[in-house]
Amino acid sequence: MTNLKRLSSELNRALHEGLVIPAHPLALDSDRQLDAGRQRALTRYYIASGAGGIAVGVHTTQFSIRDKAIDLYETVLRLAAEEVQKAKLDRPFIQVAGICGPTEQAVAEAILAAKLGYDVGLVSMGGLQDLTEAQLIKRVEQIAEHIPVFGFYLQPSVGGRILSFDFWKAFADIPGVVAIKMAPFNRYQTIDVVRAVCYSKRCDEIALYTGNDDNIVNDLLTTYRFNIEGKSIEKTIVGGLLGHWAVWTQKAVELLEQIKLVRNNQEISKDWLMKNIAITDSNAAFFDPSHHYEGCIPGIHEVLRRQGLLAGLWCLDREEILSPGQLEEIDRVYASYPSLNDDAFVKLHLNEWLK
Repeated sequence: MTNLKRLSSELNRALHEGLVIPAHPLALDSDRQLDAGRQRALTRYYIASGAGGIAVGVHTTQFSIRDKAIDLYETVLRLAAEEVQKAKLDRPFIQVAGICGPTEQAVAEAILAAKLGYDVGLVSMGGLQDLTEAQLIKRVEQIAEHIPVFGFYLQPSVGGRILSFDFWKAFADIPGVVAIKMAPFNRYQTIDVVRAVCYSKRCDEIALYTGNDDNIVNDLLTTYRFNIEGKSIEKTIVGGLLGHWAVWTQKAVELLEQIKLVRNNQEISKDWLMKNIAITDSNAAFFDPSHHYEGCIPGIHEVLRRQGLLAGLWCLDREEILSPGQLEEIDRVYASYPSLNDDAFVKLHLNEWLK
């Protein structure tokens, strides 16, 4: 792997400083066909919100876009890339493509994403229960030959698997890995990843991102410290690549900028701990953990529908709908935490995004 594709120095610096990267949803019409206009509007919303990037073709975009009968993977990547190009941004903006499946499929997706101008591939290990950890490492090495890799620890409840400390240590050692998103929704497994990266000689080359939608603020405020061979090594989770940040994105950008200002303080106000609970409570309404996350994507869609960005809650799978009581839970968190939503910002710009 001597000719690895690399991020530009500007993008790499921004990635390590910390970015808000929303996981991009899929806009469908009532016939469950792609609504290209609203798909573009969502990308415009994320750009206008001040997000530092977007992740397309990920879980929030619905994995079944890859099904032969649906065949939307390339289309949604292309639509988002076109909008980023049109925006002519004067700030770093990272384009992340979701990559999954067996090695042959994953490599093909990496090649396509790079061709379309994507900077990084978010590589899932989900759905590959038949592969050993050593085989998963070889798969990532092959993907990294075509696009820089953003690792992804996916929680088992939505198709991921438990991966060992040794796996993540070997993963961090792979040239071409530039970041890791930790989303096991589990503190023990999150620590495994951070510690493994700290043990790697490539520790300083890898940016850590939270995907733990149940613990966003605490993840971003915490400095991890480990004693490794007599030396104290510290690592911080600098940003987030989150389904939760697909909604109320402008407020998420504000949140991360505020956290950057305070996270090196010796004493963190308990107000931040209270904010973590408010955000986690909101996430519970959107992500539906009480029903094993079955209403996760419709929950995100419902917030975007209320704001006018989506026309409805339609998913590619007709069975994927809001769970009983979920609508009332979204009503509750809207009423309980009005400072967290960006409805006023969306209302101000919605018509221009929908043009």
